[in-house]
Amino acid sequence: QVQLVESGGGLVQAGGSLRLSCAASGSGFSIHDMGWYRQAPGNQRELVAGITRGGSTNYADSVKGRFTISRDNAKNTVYLQMNSLKPEDTAVYYCNARAFIFISVDFRDYWGQGTQVTVSS
Repeated sequence: QVQLVESGGGLVQAGGSLRLSCAASGSGFSIHDMGWYRQAPGNQRELVAGITRGGSTNYADSVKGRFTISRDNAKNTVYLQMNSLKPEDTAVYYCNARAFIFISVDFRDYWGQGTQVTVSS
């Protein structure tokens, strides 16, 4: 019922910035919590930043002060502003959304397709 489409990844030099977007589309649901995860080769997928429906946020220690997560509930879109990027931030970034499905009266997690972020030295 829910499709997540990511955009905004790319190649950037260390110290630069990128802005990721993730838009949810479909019908029969409402989006609750959203978040960004990342996975580098050989590593487990880790939570980068999360945001609740009400706007409360949390961040991985490694990105605090550099990344900002935000959302536009009217557009069902979550953003990740990434500043002061480091080579260690290089990974595939995945959008996640927890949606309440009306017909099943239940929650279900959905994932975006992933977008590559590469930070060069």
